[in-house]
Amino acid sequence: MQEFLPYAWFEGKCIPFKDAKVSIATHALHYGTAAFGGMRAIPNPSNKDEFLLFRTDKHIKRLSQSARLLLTEISEDYIFNAIKTILKKNKPSKPIYIRPFVYTSDLGIAPRLHNIETDFFVYCIELGDYLSPDGVSCRMSSWTRQEDRSLPLRGKISGAYITSSLAKTEASLSGFDEALLLNSGGKVSEASGMNLFIVRNGELITPGVDQDILEGITRASVIELAKSFGINVIERPVDKTELLIADEVFLTGTAAKITPVKKIESTIINNKLPIMKKLKNKLIEITEGRSQDYDSWITRIEIN
Repeated sequence: MQEFLPYAWFEGKCIPFKDAKVSIATHALHYGTAAFGGMRAIPNPSNKDEFLLFRTDKHIKRLSQSARLLLTEISEDYIFNAIKTILKKNKPSKPIYIRPFVYTSDLGIAPRLHNIETDFFVYCIELGDYLSPDGVSCRMSSWTRQEDRSLPLRGKISGAYITSSLAKTEASLSGFDEALLLNSGGKVSEASGMNLFIVRNGELITPGVDQDILEGITRASVIELAKSFGINVIERPVDKTELLIADEVFLTGTAAKITPVKKIESTIINNKLPIMKKLKNKLIEITEGRSQDYDSWITRIEIN
């Protein structure tokens, strides 16, 4: 069972996690009118009193922007101070996942975003590998990724994740680890909660932002790292059949990090993965605070 850390940020203060509760009439619970972030933090391997957060500024900025899509404002400084406060209060000793959450806290039944109260909380949970680092099997989902004209896909809006939930469970109940979703144009979009990359002829290819993907922070980091290695990166539409003949296929995300895809439906994918391994090793080096070139990607918080 996953362990929640004992303290959360709730209604403007740090309180015991068990006391952070919302009413059953909370607007966001009924209508998905919320936005969330997800951040990984790990103990510094060389300093047990320090926690390392990956690309904190990017995560916080995206959450603040997502809140604006819900017609509410929350400052990046406020989000960061709440995260820093509960880290210092919890004093974790293991890798954790941080979940900041902006939501309509009003009690009511009208689906709306105007004239409504909003609030913000943060909690943390211990988290190791979300997906197997050895690789996952995937199926093509029968569900279609939403379009930006129907949902604001530039933000992590909680209501949008019903499709992810349906796709993930469909995949799991049919014997696969993960789902891959096509968009309304029939092109590959993303996995249930991860971005997708393929390698063909030494080039790194990923669906572009015009393919109804979430603008993933790990995705953007991988693209930047690949370019620094001299790898040609192409953002364009990807067909299902390209996945089946690709030299490498892998997923990226805050929880998933970089995870290889070893099988898509009945097709076994190449497992040598030289480009993915190069990118993964560099990302691990950065997240553990061992890369001077990318030290700006790491936020260091003293917890003792």
